[in-house]
Amino acid sequence: MIPRYARPEMVAIWSPETKFRIWYEIEAHACDAQADLGVIPRENAEAVWRAKDVEFDVARIDEIEAVTKHDVIAFLTHLAEHIGAEEARFVHQGMTSSDVLDTTLNVQLVRAADILLADMDKVLAALKKRAYEHKDTVRIGRSHGIHAEPTTMGLTFARFYAEMARGRERLLRAREEVATGAISGAVGTFANIDPAVEEHVCAKMGLSPEPISTQVIPRDRHAMFFATLGVIASSIENIAIEIRHMQRTEVLEAEEYFSPGQKGSSAMPHKRNPVLTENLTGLARLVRMAVVPAMENVALWHERDISHSSVERGIAPDATITLDFALNRLAGVIEKLVVYPENMLKNMNKFKGLVMSQRVLLALTQAGVSREDAYRLVQRNAMKVWEQGADFKTELLGDAEVTAALSPAEIEEKFDLGYHTKHVDTIFARVFGENGAH
Repeated sequence: MIPRYARPEMVAIWSPETKFRIWYEIEAHACDAQADLGVIPRENAEAVWRAKDVEFDVARIDEIEAVTKHDVIAFLTHLAEHIGAEEARFVHQGMTSSDVLDTTLNVQLVRAADILLADMDKVLAALKKRAYEHKDTVRIGRSHGIHAEPTTMGLTFARFYAEMARGRERLLRAREEVATGAISGAVGTFANIDPAVEEHVCAKMGLSPEPISTQVIPRDRHAMFFATLGVIASSIENIAIEIRHMQRTEVLEAEEYFSPGQKGSSAMPHKRNPVLTENLTGLARLVRMAVVPAMENVALWHERDISHSSVERGIAPDATITLDFALNRLAGVIEKLVVYPENMLKNMNKFKGLVMSQRVLLALTQAGVSREDAYRLVQRNAMKVWEQGADFKTELLGDAEVTAALSPAEIEEKFDLGYHTKHVDTIFARVFGENGAH
């Protein structure tokens, strides 16, 4: 991922230095377990740990790999350069490359998930704060992009909170699912290495032993992980799209914070564009690009092939780095979002009471008018608002068929905004819990 959309902590997880450090730890812990079992001399295991403070030379490993054409062998050769050929004689005893590669990948994904979970906590905290801040800020709800009925800005934030909370729970499960390691040797039979070695290494690396591996850890686990990242990215886009709509000039119910000195356009000095949320929409697409390749990685030949390897070298860092950046950008957008309650009311009243049509429809049916006739009466008055700019309540009060069923006072009562917000507290309790007061 390009530096523009990358944060250092997540980038560090995928650096060659980090990868080789994890490789080393796996090999060293495996030597310890082998020594405990009496398979290798204890002094050889201890010799491996003498490299614990070594900064592995990435350029040197690359130089060796250029000859060996094998990355794990290149690393093991470099390790032997540090601890001595005789001391390194039993490193990688009974293991295969995938034991190191797959276990390392899962360590990296778990660490990445921990950062992403913390990122989501920031987003959730920002959404909750703004939800309570605007719990009773009335705005028009829209369906198909058209005015529907009143809602509140707090409910908008609350529904995004609930969606992100579900995403966080999914990520927790995906983290657990991918947190396995395999030190099972060629084709996964443990023929040349004791299962106790796998158990020891996994315990040290914060993983669980893979119940059954072939020569690789099953890739359905990774498919689940990347699919979860894709869903979270779609939730980011869902929020971003709403903000982009609200910032449109004709709407202007909210907008991204426009900082002093910021410029919106190289050509038009008046512009204040929703550049951050547009960027989030694009970043969500990049994260979702990882989902289909991860799904396709599930089907491998027999006990192992490496068709998944090149894919994961790309999608693992790219998807996690991009999502980490996007979540942090989203948290900042929400925290600083400028909300315009006056414009919300102005927009809602643009069509002069039209959004109360369902209340009138229901009142007419309860007054004894058939639903078909009630719909006809309400719609013919609503069309005058659309087409002539009339006032909906005035038209209803002037319609003899309507007033034959409803008194002027009853019609007036149907335009009370409070009717639409009376269950906001109930919804908030469902989303944030009974004691979820901000």
